[in-house]
Amino acid sequence: MKALTWQGRQHVEVTDVPDPVLKEPTDAIVRVTSTAICGSDLHLYDVLTPFMHKGDILGHEVIGVIEEVGSEVDRLSAGDRVVVPFNISCGHCWMCRRGLQSQCETTQMRRTGKGARLFGYSSLYGAVPGGQAEFVRVPQAQYGPMVVPSTGADERYLYLSDVLPTAWQAVQYADVHEDDCVAVVGLGPIGQLCCRIASHLGVRVIGIDLLADRLRTAREHGAEVIDIRSVANVPEAVRDLTDGRGADGVIDAVGMEAHGDKVAGAAVGVASRLPSVVGRPVMEHLGVDRLAALRTALAAVRRGGTVSISGVYGGSLDPIPMMDLFDKGITLRMGQANVRRWTEDVVPLVRERDVFDLEHFATHHVPLSEAADAYRMFRDKTDDCLKVVLQP
Repeated sequence: MKALTWQGRQHVEVTDVPDPVLKEPTDAIVRVTSTAICGSDLHLYDVLTPFMHKGDILGHEVIGVIEEVGSEVDRLSAGDRVVVPFNISCGHCWMCRRGLQSQCETTQMRRTGKGARLFGYSSLYGAVPGGQAEFVRVPQAQYGPMVVPSTGADERYLYLSDVLPTAWQAVQYADVHEDDCVAVVGLGPIGQLCCRIASHLGVRVIGIDLLADRLRTAREHGAEVIDIRSVANVPEAVRDLTDGRGADGVIDAVGMEAHGDKVAGAAVGVASRLPSVVGRPVMEHLGVDRLAALRTALAAVRRGGTVSISGVYGGSLDPIPMMDLFDKGITLRMGQANVRRWTEDVVPLVRERDVFDLEHFATHHVPLSEAADAYRMFRDKTDDCLKVVLQP
């Protein structure tokens, strides 16, 4: 089959790889009909290269059709249309029963000290072959894949694999309610859906970014916006819009990809270029992140408010202003999305009608064969690129 494979730092190619086969009785094989490029994929493309191996198959946002199931998968049949959650969880362990599927104890990566295995996401999370391919093997299929209607556009359901539940969790973790105000730092795919979800729940939304097309999109879906390029002090601008207090909740939807910290950016760049045998311990024990977005979030939230972090961070020596956090009484919540925890909340919203305009969410649709060019476009944010859907 054809699959997008990692070949080196900022180098991916569509290559021929063996077709996946059932390995465990809880496996399923899915024929991929649509898969998307996620902002998290850019970490593998660049920052986390010491944990990658040549030939790794990328991708973790997948919708497709069941081709074959293992003997212990009795809830799925060949021909079912399914969305595959990006984290692999069993549904019955101590963590899963408590809605913490991202920490599943059955698939947890104890060897690397990380949570549940993820599709297409480096040796840190199990080196499980990803879904930017014609077919994908799905472990724990007795629980993970969600059956969706066989009709309608893929994109009505595709984002249930990651970005929609990630954004839903980010809003829930921000602890905002009707008539509260949430500020969303970063208006990429996750930030845009955070804005739409919060607006749907009756929350006032302030979107923050520096790209005109992303600011425009957020405004068109009900958000007030702050253009970082036109204000001297973003937290102060948020306070000016909120009676001097700051937002009740702030979502950091950027993470380690933040602009604005040249020193940390240079350090990340050096670490990503080191040979794996050196780069891995450096990033595990001496890594730093670009913290511009997080610092903005911490400064923009009101006293007693909550900062929700959905952007991925990977540093171990990141300095954060503990005095300010303590003095302001800030609550922090963060982590990989517990996709299946939110299924009952988000699936009805998608099935009944396209509440969040998901069918028009992607800005680019590209054949899998052109995925390498799409990665560069997505990374560089050219051609007003917000979200790319690949079609095998």
